[in-house]
Amino acid sequence: MRVLVVEDDAPLADAVARGLRRERFAVDVAYNGEEALDKIGVVEYEIVVLDRHLPGVHGDTVCEKIVGERAATRILMLTASDDVSERVEGLMLGADDYLPKPFDMRELVARLRALGRRSPHAAGPVLQWRDVSLDAARRTAQRGGRDLRLTNREFAVLETLMLADGACLSAEQLMERVWDERLDPFSNAVRVTILTLRRKLGDPPMIVTNPAVGYRLA
Repeated sequence: MRVLVVEDDAPLADAVARGLRRERFAVDVAYNGEEALDKIGVVEYEIVVLDRHLPGVHGDTVCEKIVGERAATRILMLTASDDVSERVEGLMLGADDYLPKPFDMRELVARLRALGRRSPHAAGPVLQWRDVSLDAARRTAQRGGRDLRLTNREFAVLETLMLADGACLSAEQLMERVWDERLDPFSNAVRVTILTLRRKLGDPPMIVTNPAVGYRLA
């Protein structure tokens, strides 16, 4: 999942991003409301982790902007207050979930995965393409009953291609879905990941390259 963390406490924002990346999320960070709106205008995030009390552009404004323009994006709102009325206000603005600070990273991850399952792009329990099966919940993949030992990126690329159901995806589309903004757009990361994924999938070949267009499953 592509996640945006919006938090003005930079050490906390960076710590959350590191924790989520360890859990296989693709994470971008914004340290204020203005930066968040800029990123949301470019990338369609599946989930935004949003601190409510941001300086400058308030978190409520960011929330309203997302709800008004990005119906598919889920919002998990953060606040240092444990006041019930504040949580109710956030939910009334359109947030999908609420988590008071301080929080346990395990709970944040569990809540994000739950929100991800409600996304229009969410994978079903098990995806199947020919003799390849992919279990998104258990993070396992097999071909012909053989376990595939995939890296996080390889797994995410395979999942994204399977969700595309045979449609061709460009390298840019794969970058947006699987990587985060730290990736150099001129990098060959997509091509290299496709090459290693093809090798691990074995024969007969399953991933087709359409020159100047992108990649699809055959």
